[in-house]
Amino acid sequence: MKPTVEVEMLEVGKHDGGGRRLAAAGERTRLLAAFDASELTQREFARQEGVNYFTFAGWLRQRRLQQQRLLAPPAEKPPAFVEVSLPRPAFALEVVLPDGAIVRANRAAELVACVRGLR
Repeated sequence: MKPTVEVEMLEVGKHDGGGRRLAAAGERTRLLAAFDASELTQREFARQEGVNYFTFAGWLRQRRLQQQRLLAPPAEKPPAFVEVSLPRPAFALEVVLPDGAIVRANRAAELVACVRGLR
């Protein structure tokens, strides 16, 4: 009688152009749930499961961002155009003298007269 050998069949997953294994959404969900239940660090868990650490950390980040989007209130779309008006200055002209005095006037002739009067 020949001995029987049990062979475990592994599911062959998809690979990208670089030969890296692509995890299906169900596998990601299973791994993230297993990580949540474990007391391992991200690096330890990724090593134990044979997943690249940076890939696993990216999955966690995507999940966290998705959860934040679900909890955050929808942002209002900012207006495309907002009209802005600046306040009109009280004086059209302003001169700062060497001693720090400031002279303001609406017309150049008034400004010159004020400056001459201060000398």
